[in-house]
Order: sequence, then structure tokens, then C-alpha cells
Amino acid sequence: MEEARNVPLWKSPRPQAGMATELAEPAWAIVLFCVACGAVAGALLPLLARLLLALPWAPLEGPAELLTSVPEPALTLGTTAVGQLGGLLLGFTAVRESLSVRVCDTHVTLTVRDSAQVFTREEIAVFFRDGKQLVLLGPDSLELAREPCGLNWQRLADALGGHGYPWAGQDPHHAEFRRWVPGTPGLPAGADALLRGRAQASEDGGDAGEARELRGELLRLGVVVRDEDRRQYVRVVTGEVSG
Repeated sequence: MEEARNVPLWKSPRPQAGMATELAEPAWAIVLFCVACGAVAGALLPLLARLLLALPWAPLEGPAELLTSVPEPALTLGTTAVGQLGGLLLGFTAVRESLSVRVCDTHVTLTVRDSAQVFTREEIAVFFRDGKQLVLLGPDSLELAREPCGLNWQRLADALGGHGYPWAGQDPHHAEFRRWVPGTPGLPAGADALLRGRAQASEDGGDAGEARELRGELLRLGVVVRDEDRRQYVRVVTGEVSG
């Protein structure tokens, strides 16, 4: 879900010169969804505890007995309230992590995690979708940005195209990727060690920040990496690497 704010409206296929198009997921919808999910989970918790106690052997039997010792309706009301509170906290986190895009004739701004990245028209070669991520490539085919995106893809493509920015349905360099395994030949010095570290950081949903930092280090070596089914695929950019 997203809301569009445009001066004029984002629906205009040809925005007036100097006008910006903004796309962002509405904070209220994200928070409301998380609170509703938390309330449902909280309401179902007493039922789950009773089902666990009905088994011949159950994990967390002690906490389940303690939980079900609270009389109804206080038990269900209490767990529902706790679930709503947890959903509220999760919703605020999700809002902070959500991506917003501001498109101008001269530059594009990507904002996520309270941090804005600004890219001028000259820096931008193409935008495309890779699964649930928005990717931006520069003229040297290196990634300038790769961010999880919950925006409507067609509206995002229309907004970018309306301001004259190239949009591709998929990575134009997709065929150049090959699966990485330790010792893959043809990689720049140091890339294999970084990929090993990134694989470890990404294992079992591990340290996302570490994996992100290692992706940046690989880009400085001219290596573009993408993930698919918990596997790393790499593409080496030849020639002079900017940044």
C-alpha cells in the first residue's frame, strides 16, 4: 500500500517542469495492520497454551500453565492488549524501515531508515525491480542503491518514466551473474573473503547490517552481488570503477 503526493498529482504522465512526484507507504496503514495482527496473535495465545497443555509432552509447559492460570476474560483481554502493544512497536519499526521515493526532473531521492540518498540525473542509468527490492544502476553498471520496496511497482515505474528516468522490468545485466562458491575464479583480490563473510552474516537471517556493509565493500572492488534462495550470485564490472 502507498499514497502518492504530487504537485500536481502523480497520475499526470507528464509532470510539469520543476514539480516533484512523491511515493510513500502511508504510516497509518502500516501501523494499523501491525496492531491488528498483534491483536489477533494475542487473542489466540490462550488457545495455543491450552492446546500445548493437552499434549503428552509440550515445550514451555511451565509458562503455558502460568498463563492459563489467569481467569477469563482477563486472560484473553490481557494477551490481546499485549499483542496490540507489540504490534504498535512493530508498526513504528516498519514505518522507519519503509522506503519513500521523491522524483524530480533533476534528481531522485530515496529515503529509508531516516537517511536520504540523492542521485542526480547524470548518475542514474536505470531503475529496475529485483524481487521485492528496488535497484538503481549507475552508468558504469554498478549498483548505486538496493532497497526493499513496498510501493506499487507500476505506479513507481510510471512516476520515474513521467520524469524521464529509464525503467527496466528486470536487471539488464541478469545474464552476467553466476553463482558464487568459495574459490570462484575471476574475482578481484579480496572479493572471495568478503563473500565468505557475507554468506556467514546472511545465514539464517543473521546480521543484515553486516551483510549490507560487505555488499558495499564488494561494490568498491567492482563486484555486484545479488541473493536468490539464500545463494549469492556475482557479476564483475570490468574497466574503471567509480567510488
